[in-house]
Amino acid sequence: MDLDIIKIASDTTNNKILKDYTHRSKYKNKTCGDIIEMRVNIKKDIIQDVGYQTKSCVYCQASASLISHKLIKNNKNKVNYLLKNLIDYFEKEIKPLPKNLNKFNKLFNKKNISRKNCVLMPLIALKKLNIDE
Repeated sequence: MDLDIIKIASDTTNNKILKDYTHRSKYKNKTCGDIIEMRVNIKKDIIQDVGYQTKSCVYCQASASLISHKLIKNNKNKVNYLLKNLIDYFEKEIKPLPKNLNKFNKLFNKKNISRKNCVLMPLIALKKLNIDE
């Protein structure tokens, strides 16, 4: 296992119970049983805070850590665009990731394709939030 992935997963800043939230989603990986819950606080279309809790492997934890940092203080439309691009990149390898998403390259690459479901769990949970509502 790549030590960089462990280092990313060890950043647990947003691994917390967010009590003041506007949107909540829970997702279970049917393949392995891993679970993630995402909570997001949105005010005036801007994500103010993110909290996640997970019982999962290090790949899911690393992905949750990375994406949670990218969400805070971003417009919800930008977040939807980001989620779509990351999922498309990993599933379809449509185009290289932009430079501001370089940290995602540690996870979103062919070397980790066997862990695709684990890496995508936080993104799928976030899409289920329906933040457009």
